[in-house]
Amino acid sequence: MSPSRRRVLGIGLAGLAGIAVAGAGGAELVDHGVLPGKSLLDQIDGACDVPMPPVTFAAAGPSRSGSFYSAARRRRVGYTIAYPPGHGPGSRLPLIIGLHAYGGNYRYVFGPMPAARALAMRVHGRLLPPMAFAAADGGGGYWNPHPGDDPMGMVINELIPMCQRLGLGLGTRRIGTFGISMGGYGAILLAEWHPEVFGAVAAISPAIWTSYAQARAVNPGAYASAAAFARADAVTHASALAGMPVRVASGLDDPFHPGVQALVRALPPGAVVDISQGCHTSPFFHAQTPPSLAFLGAHLAR
Repeated sequence: MSPSRRRVLGIGLAGLAGIAVAGAGGAELVDHGVLPGKSLLDQIDGACDVPMPPVTFAAAGPSRSGSFYSAARRRRVGYTIAYPPGHGPGSRLPLIIGLHAYGGNYRYVFGPMPAARALAMRVHGRLLPPMAFAAADGGGGYWNPHPGDDPMGMVINELIPMCQRLGLGLGTRRIGTFGISMGGYGAILLAEWHPEVFGAVAAISPAIWTSYAQARAVNPGAYASAAAFARADAVTHASALAGMPVRVASGLDDPFHPGVQALVRALPPGAVVDISQGCHTSPFFHAQTPPSLAFLGAHLAR
């Protein structure tokens, strides 16, 4: 697209500041320091076009959903546990803990794709290593503790023990964590705070803020205070991931790119980083899901 045409489109779209980016976590990007309509412009001129890796699916395994009262969150939360093909209740398997994006819930860690179907992927013709998956409602507080609501405590002290009672995630470092957008940030933070629990982490387009002021200006509910931001700053505490397999993927046209760059600079040596063409949109999320799950499988199913 020529610069003049892009400028004309930009003028025509100047009033569309409320447009949400397609896919998980879109609401958090509204007026996020980018020009109104930029995300739509990126999609028009191809900046968000991402090739999808060759993926087919086996018959999905079973899943179960329900709810439980979370003492950490002081409310009932929904949850799901999904099994890979050929497995079901009673199987002893590695476990992926999935964290949903802003505005989502336990059903939508992979967008509209059910977790059991995601586990049934064949990537480049190969079925993923057998792993179970669990997710629960974490609210909109960026997976860090708030007064009266501790979603991270819910995951560590309630969701994971429930799964382990079912034979999932038992043994040393047999639990991985995964998320997209806010969930990607949460997955990294969870592994930083509890490296003794997790054996690998994969984050797609993690919503990394560069300062408390930036976060508060865009999403006032993300952190309870400046002190809370400091405690839950994934960049500051990235050294806690030393020795843990880490994969981070983000698009060059993602509004969170500066924060992701800061995170990448802080990650310990050996982290797998994929910064490539794409935006904070569904095409990038979908394209990065197969390699992210394959990465977790390679490290958890040993």
